[in-house]
Amino acid sequence: MSPSLTPSELSRYSRHIMLPEMGVEGQQALKAASVLIVGAGGLGSPLCLYLAAAGIGTLGIIDNDTVDETNLQRQILYNMDDIGLSKVDCATSRLRKLNPYINIQPYHTALSSQNALDIIQPYDLVIDGTDNFPTRYLVNDACVLLNKPNVYGSIFRFEGQATVFNYSKGPCYRCLYPAPPPPGLVPSCAEGGVLGILPAIIASIQATEAIKIITGIGTTLTGRLLIYEALDMKFDELTIVRDQHCCLCGEQPTIKGLTNYQQFCGIADTPIDVTYGEIASQELKTLIDTNTAPTIIDVREPYEREICHIEGSQHIPMQQISNHLQEFDPNQELLFYCKLGGRSAKVCQLFTDNGYQRVTNLKGGIMAWANEIDTTLTQY
Repeated sequence: MSPSLTPSELSRYSRHIMLPEMGVEGQQALKAASVLIVGAGGLGSPLCLYLAAAGIGTLGIIDNDTVDETNLQRQILYNMDDIGLSKVDCATSRLRKLNPYINIQPYHTALSSQNALDIIQPYDLVIDGTDNFPTRYLVNDACVLLNKPNVYGSIFRFEGQATVFNYSKGPCYRCLYPAPPPPGLVPSCAEGGVLGILPAIIASIQATEAIKIITGIGTTLTGRLLIYEALDMKFDELTIVRDQHCCLCGEQPTIKGLTNYQQFCGIADTPIDVTYGEIASQELKTLIDTNTAPTIIDVREPYEREICHIEGSQHIPMQQISNHLQEFDPNQELLFYCKLGGRSAKVCQLFTDNGYQRVTNLKGGIMAWANEIDTTLTQY
């Protein structure tokens, strides 16, 4: 039996109730529902706000991160006073003020193979607001194993995607992406950037899909991948067919439980042996102070270098670096850096593959340098 609505709730949700497709019954269904939001970042912020405002009875939020100033360009759930604090704590406090009639369940942890099934099991559906492939596969697999709808969204630069997985006999994430891309092939938003408004658009679509699933109204995105291009203000749609041979949701599934998703996505639990060196910021500072530093090369984009850079470094963007290989002596000491160390690691590998013997990567990139050595640099 659906929970009744108090007079205050009838007033609060009156604009919903006026909709013939929704009515009191639809609002009662929202009150009875439980939704888990995985990730309280760019997508999670508007998801939390809209679903709390809509009257979802129980809203679970899982994230183990803290608020950083660079989040505030798009993560509208937080403000300057929240910097350094737990995202889940800040979200819980604000949402309880927004709607005291709902229950907020915070989880101060990262979703993992060890806890995913226990955390997801009590919820009616899951909304994926994550930004990495291991967690996306984890959320997908757990939802299929528990038979929970998975409302998916992703954002990058000016493009966003949304769909619904594992609902109404539709496909799962593995039907669309049977295997993850090679590690490092797809840059993160931290390296590639994202338009601040984009997460709100995609999250609003995800929230809409969740409400439609709960209330049983409309046609969902199951079997359809919605693609949004902000620069062209254009929506496209691709059909996703459930793969009868899918290893998870197919006719004869081979996946019976959760696995090591870092390993599955090619991200090792322990450092992989590489053919180039790695140096910490303090070590580089010592070399610079003693005039024994190698040639330092910044491989970021020009706009990134305008924000901050290490004094005395050269600048060759990663996309152009292969054209400059012959400009260096194979025995020359070279140190490469980017924002976080991922792109520069690829450049290091390129040089060592081409016979360069004295190649080093700055561990943690210029953000580590800004945190540990030159705190006057602008972080981004």
